[in-house]
Amino acid sequence: MARYWIVVGGPEIFGKTRELGFTKHGFKSTRRGMAAKVAPGDRMAFYVTGRKQFAGAVEITSGMVEEQTRVWQSDKKPNELYPFRVGIKPLTILEEADWLDAEPYHDRFTWTQKWPRANWTLAYQGNLHEVPEADFELLEADLRKAAAAAKA
Repeated sequence: MARYWIVVGGPEIFGKTRELGFTKHGFKSTRRGMAAKVAPGDRMAFYVTGRKQFAGAVEITSGMVEEQTRVWQSDKKPNELYPFRVGIKPLTILEEADWLDAEPYHDRFTWTQKWPRANWTLAYQGNLHEVPEADFELLEADLRKAAAAAKA
């Protein structure tokens, strides 16, 4: 059964994944346990820190592998290698100007309700979050709408 994820990272991390053609993505070294649960057929959305926006969604195409080569470079954590990696393929990827503001989703998602509205960004602390299917489907539908509107 598929699982649904939100990965949190800076614009430079998302940018590198875009540069790689959305063929693979890496998770922080502190996320071994969670990354090991990510499996082919799962879906994952990108939350971009600093911008506080959603940039797109992908499908996971491979199980997690550990690699120590530097691919991603974080401005905030220059020594982080993002060693836990999965294959991905793009589902819906927005251009930067079309990214979706995340704040309104606090009230629409069920998984964010444990944080007070005033502190909605606490939901996005940490690199990887498993989320309910219904929340992911809601976000993915909005991503598709935004992509269609951008083409119109």
